[in-house]
Amino acid sequence: MIRFWQSLKQTIWPQLVALAALYLIGMATIGGFGSWRSILAVLVLASFIGIAASGQTIVALLGGIDLAIPGLIAFANIATAELTGRGWPFALVVLFILSVAALIGAWNGFVSRALRLNPLIVTLGVSSVIMGAILVWTGGQPTGFAPKWLSQFVAPSGKIFGLPIPPILVFWLVIALGLITLLRATPFGRQVYAAGASLPAARLALVPTTRIWTCAFALSAVMAAVTGILLAGFSAQGDARIASPYLFNTIASVVIGGTSLVGARGSYGRTVLGAIILTLITTVLVANNFSAAMQQALLGVVILIVVATYGREAKVAARL
Repeated sequence: MIRFWQSLKQTIWPQLVALAALYLIGMATIGGFGSWRSILAVLVLASFIGIAASGQTIVALLGGIDLAIPGLIAFANIATAELTGRGWPFALVVLFILSVAALIGAWNGFVSRALRLNPLIVTLGVSSVIMGAILVWTGGQPTGFAPKWLSQFVAPSGKIFGLPIPPILVFWLVIALGLITLLRATPFGRQVYAAGASLPAARLALVPTTRIWTCAFALSAVMAAVTGILLAGFSAQGDARIASPYLFNTIASVVIGGTSLVGARGSYGRTVLGAIILTLITTVLVANNFSAAMQQALLGVVILIVVATYGREAKVAARL
């Protein structure tokens, strides 16, 4: 029985069963839950979590964690609304935001690996600095306005080529396919898994571990910034408070999807499922009038169950 469960955990069947169960619960307790519009709304909300968690997945495969994601989302969100409102071309705004985010992320990864510092402490400190700077910039108030076309891009009612499919879902699909390919079919991806399995062994195999960490955290920061830009369209203005849930949600979607936080086991495909599951859980709880406190408590229970299930295995290096 134990061997069967161990083999089952290597598949996505537990996640698929959870998706089916949550869908049936939603159908039974929420009117119109199975409609096309409702499904699109859930997927759009999941896309924000999924895109933000894409970088978190790579960092988790290294055995690290990136707590700077909310700060970078807030920065990108505010900068998008504020700078476009001042007349900056949108392409220039995106280039500026992604460049700053990449530099911040690269710093996080380089310092964590080169100086042997815990990435949790490094990224949490950097996120606090970013949030403090944003408060100084905006006074803690919503600011600016996002382009109207960006709001249409992320709206559940949006269309692409006349089809009733929100453009953001196609964008998420492209990101997912690109990232899965990056991790599974490129030298960079293989080096990420090698570094996550065992840093000493990776160094002996001539894997440039410091460079891999630097690039992984830079990519995580860029994807967080992309999420912040998209959220500016969703909220139609810049608001740093919109980034707060993503500290928990990105980690939760990675864990619920079955990617190990100790490194080298999992994939972004699993995180996609985790983001959808997390969104369904939240939707069912909100629609059934659970309080915010009860929602957090129940989500915490779910995380504990998943961690108890997937998080008890030793690191890959310890099992070899």
